[in-house]
Amino acid sequence: MGEVSSSSEQRRPPHPYLSGNFAPIQRVQPLTPCSYTGTIPVDLAGGEYVRNGGNPVANESLGRDAHWFDGDGMLTGVSFGSNKEKGAIEPQFVNQYILTDVFLSTITSPAIRTPILPSIATLVNPLSSLVAITLRILRTLVLVLLSHLPGSKKAIKKISVANTAILYHDGRALATCESGPPMRVALPGLETVGWFNGEKCEGESSAAAGAGFGGKGPLSFFREWTTAHPRVDPQSKELLLFHSTFAPPYIQYSIITPSGRNPSSNLSRPGKFFNAPVPGIQSAKMMHDFGVSKSHSIIMDLPLSLDPLNLAKNKPVVAYDPTSPSRFGIFPRYEPEKVRWFETRACCIFHTANSWDSFVLDPASGEERVNSINMLACRLTSASLVFSAGALAAPVPTKSVPDDEKEEEQCRLYYYNFSIDQGEKNAIRHQWALSAIPFEFPSLRDSVSMSAARYIYGCSVSDSSFGAALGRAVKMNALVKVDVRSLIAKGKQDPPVPISGCVDTRTIAEVIASSDMNDPIKVFKMPDGWYAQESRFVPRQNGVDEDDGWLLSYVFDESQLQDDGECKPDAKSELWIIEAKSMTKVVAKVQLPQRVPYGLHGNWFSKEDIQHQKPIERLRSLPIGHKERHPMLPIWQAWMSLRSMVERLLA
Repeated sequence: MGEVSSSSEQRRPPHPYLSGNFAPIQRVQPLTPCSYTGTIPVDLAGGEYVRNGGNPVANESLGRDAHWFDGDGMLTGVSFGSNKEKGAIEPQFVNQYILTDVFLSTITSPAIRTPILPSIATLVNPLSSLVAITLRILRTLVLVLLSHLPGSKKAIKKISVANTAILYHDGRALATCESGPPMRVALPGLETVGWFNGEKCEGESSAAAGAGFGGKGPLSFFREWTTAHPRVDPQSKELLLFHSTFAPPYIQYSIITPSGRNPSSNLSRPGKFFNAPVPGIQSAKMMHDFGVSKSHSIIMDLPLSLDPLNLAKNKPVVAYDPTSPSRFGIFPRYEPEKVRWFETRACCIFHTANSWDSFVLDPASGEERVNSINMLACRLTSASLVFSAGALAAPVPTKSVPDDEKEEEQCRLYYYNFSIDQGEKNAIRHQWALSAIPFEFPSLRDSVSMSAARYIYGCSVSDSSFGAALGRAVKMNALVKVDVRSLIAKGKQDPPVPISGCVDTRTIAEVIASSDMNDPIKVFKMPDGWYAQESRFVPRQNGVDEDDGWLLSYVFDESQLQDDGECKPDAKSELWIIEAKSMTKVVAKVQLPQRVPYGLHGNWFSKEDIQHQKPIERLRSLPIGHKERHPMLPIWQAWMSLRSMVERLLA
């Protein structure tokens, strides 16, 4: 085990996302056996659950600007190996920092006491002055430049902290964040391998050529930035992703084909391609996720801007305009130039749950053709989450919304159906919430993604509205399973009011109180004082139904908090394994050797995924104990003194 430490100073009042179980931890551990209660399903044998999240290593000033989406990426996993002596599954805990350029530069620069990158909170704060933001950006630029000069142990070539999500594609586990390309890590130990550019990966022995994401040229640095939520087609195994940048074309689109795979029989596949422009977007946007069906992709151009050039106009870098439309760009998977735009009322969407095709029989050919695209997404009625996750009050809109378009503050699981019939106008046939309960962090059984899956899983809050939850550090105390197929059918039979309507109008308390075994919404409520994180589904071997399997989630008992709201030094988390079919039974609880801070997105990696990883030639490592030798010439001593002075000034 190891610990990354920093010098102590007088602590200021803590930031809500830097305290309690949101507070970062500096202790990292290799695979360490864990105790457990209950029975671990054999379906987990040989696999590993891994969750990503921000965990700032430079964290001295706890009164500083901070945001839940900030921080160096830290992976936390539980591997389910086998104990041959006992003939049983043995869970092992592991957590590791992702050794990005920014992380390595930070820990090898002792004077740096706050993160190298400016906080998202600084950029989104409507009270941040042009001078303050400019100074933070200049500080970052100077520190990045300094990392390339003599005396540095690690140059910062990419600014991604890889702290958002993790997925598996073509023999690689990839950690993601939208400020750079994916970073490969090794399973099950979570060691860092290197950056993956779509063509080749650092740390691998590969003869692949080509620039990969971003191409070449002065803007390639920005154009290699990828969404934190790429999509993997469960059948073709293609990796689909987009790139959001600050210069036109603002959105580009890439597809990575797996090695050694034959083309799909029902789709024309041109092979991998990089950074194809998606026309029709007029400005830089905060775009976190997208939708992918078997035949089409969906880009969401929402009225939430993310544009540094706004500073020159005396406007916030991040701004939400509730009077502008939300636009959904839908195009055939391999033809982004054929995008069709669909408009509706302003909203924010950070996560889509699933997208799939609907078909009709073509009377001329006698064959089925796609006539509409369906999408499930977590729709927010404002951008409050962007600000509340930085402990900021959302700015009052400068433009008034018409009374008939005003909506309560909420985040719900929404259904959209977009007609793509030729000759018809771009129409949204259906757009309404499936349920009135708060719903975020959606997931589903991976094998049924991009098809008409029946069940979507997510997180909720049982003791307040989502709007009230946004007023404090958001903690989820309920896991939810929604039978979306049943609710969509009900909504089509008796359509709710478009946009603002709900198929199921019950509160979460009413859903929890339901004794209906066939209820389309099932809620697993945590015990009082316990909080969960995003769950992931693991299928039961030889299961019959789509929901035959288990939900895995890290949980934390907040009775381990001290009177000041901070965690006790010996506070620990658990990994709960919940039977997904009934959503009532915890079949096993794994006791972890330390706590797991509330984080972002995770994934399940099967035994086959781990066994079929691509060979690794070398791993990234911490440059601890290594001292460079330089001649003690006066000019070198003068440079190092100047360098130290600059680092202390910017610390």
